[in-house]
Amino acid sequence: MRTDIAFLAITEAHQIYHWLPAALALSRRAGVKVHVLSPSCMILDLVASYDSQGALNLIRLRRPLSSPDSLFRQPSRLLTLMLNYASIRRFPLLVTTEISSGWLRSMPGFSSRMVQIKHGAGDRDGGYKARHAAFDMTIVAGDKDRRRLIERGLCTSNNCAVGSYAKFELQAARQRFFDNDLPVLLYNPHFDGKLSSWLNHGQAVLAALEALEHWNVIIAPHTKLAARTPPIRTDAPHIRVDMGSRHSIDMSYTMSADVYLGDVSSQIYEFLLHPRPCIFLNLDRRDWRDDEAFAHWRLGQVIDDISALPQALERAAGLQAGFVDAQEAAMSDSIDRSSRLASERQADIILNFARKSEGTASA
Repeated sequence: MRTDIAFLAITEAHQIYHWLPAALALSRRAGVKVHVLSPSCMILDLVASYDSQGALNLIRLRRPLSSPDSLFRQPSRLLTLMLNYASIRRFPLLVTTEISSGWLRSMPGFSSRMVQIKHGAGDRDGGYKARHAAFDMTIVAGDKDRRRLIERGLCTSNNCAVGSYAKFELQAARQRFFDNDLPVLLYNPHFDGKLSSWLNHGQAVLAALEALEHWNVIIAPHTKLAARTPPIRTDAPHIRVDMGSRHSIDMSYTMSADVYLGDVSSQIYEFLLHPRPCIFLNLDRRDWRDDEAFAHWRLGQVIDDISALPQALERAAGLQAGFVDAQEAAMSDSIDRSSRLASERQADIILNFARKSEGTASA
């Protein structure tokens, strides 16, 4: 009996890296057929670029009327689900990294089982929403997310499993983005309107980055922020701005920077795959120290005024030794690491769940 597993790729391209390794691992298992469903030819082409054996069955969904096809701007998830409901519901098991698909539960006749691979490993409250409870199984990167989801009643100990962080298997190598040997600062603002340092203080931050001496700077906003705000423009020769490219989603920048500057993006945990100095912008003067949504701010310097950035950069290397233990502990709690590939661990969880569901359905 063949096990059919469908991965829903209805989000922007950055989420692909969180499920694609598991999909490829499953495609190598005996008796398993893996399908990838997306309304975007560009998304399917990106998936195919990692599938040299052509093992995945790529299915183009009907696309709602919208802007031209893009890796970083996808049509409404809800409209995509509605338009393709008949095609989607025929798969007995659906895997996704987003929570909009939880809407399918409200549709008459929907009986597919649903697995979510929670993308990212960040701390902000926006990562824990009521719709997380719509899934039959949730796979998280580490104990932190499992603990928080259970505490919030969004999962139980029986349907939430730790599967580590498969995106690390597709990470880009460290690269040179500048023609000199100056250290590189990565500025990675988030899209959350209430928390983003760029949306609230962008021009002041840009001016401070333009004024930096003896540093190269990469400005790479979260791709959702890049899609919602006017392009960031600067003539400063030491600044590279990326409003959305493959480099901005495949860890090219987090692997290549020497210091991280940001607010609440979960990419901090991708940067800390190799512990390095971090600086966080508390430009709205939040009382953050006892708030678990800002737990990552304990992993580096926190500055309340952008004018303090040059001094923070000067201190960064000297202070780093005092943060290493905290960084490593936070990484261990956020992303479970073992000698076994995360993609294989996630594939085991999904396949065991699928076959258990098949057994229940046939009983």
